[in-house]
Amino acid sequence: ELFTMLSNSVTNGGKTTLAEKLKNMLPNCDIISQDDFFKPESEVETDERGFKLYDVLDALYMDEMVTSIRNWIKSPASSGVVTEEPQNTSDNVKNVYILIVEGFLLYNYEPLNELWNRRYFLTLPYEECKRRRSTRVYQPADTPGYFDGHVWPMYLKYKNELEENASMQVDYLDGTKSQEELLSYVYSDIIQELNKLRE
Repeated sequence: ELFTMLSNSVTNGGKTTLAEKLKNMLPNCDIISQDDFFKPESEVETDERGFKLYDVLDALYMDEMVTSIRNWIKSPASSGVVTEEPQNTSDNVKNVYILIVEGFLLYNYEPLNELWNRRYFLTLPYEECKRRRSTRVYQPADTPGYFDGHVWPMYLKYKNELEENASMQVDYLDGTKSQEELLSYVYSDIIQELNKLRE
């Protein structure tokens, strides 16, 4: 049995940490990260202000990402996923393979839309998001004005498109909550969904 979930987020919303912690708690769980599919800097477009346009789908090898996800779905057992059971796993969910796909631009990409059992979206208010972003080191480094000029506007555009898509069921999570609280909520939600699949 396969269970696929998406963890999407504003920049620095905590999706990678959440995904890693979930992986340690869930049986047969694997992660595919959108960050692994960025094009090299030389292939990323630059706008008229000199900003590298990283926060758009064109900055990513999305075809390769789709192939990776579909290959995993075809044969999760051969993907190198660790099949040790976490201690607290109920018998009900032991024979399931779980894939977490985490990234920042996942829900507006049509070829992936049919694949998910659950979709989560971590949000942050502007000030907190900007603060967290400023504490991270990026390669290449953010140019002055990049967050306000490119990153935040693209996030708002993307989130707006999501909210306008009535058919898209997304669970919005408050990224300012503690990691423990978010983890507890998402873990419980996944277990509940897995139990429903078994009924």
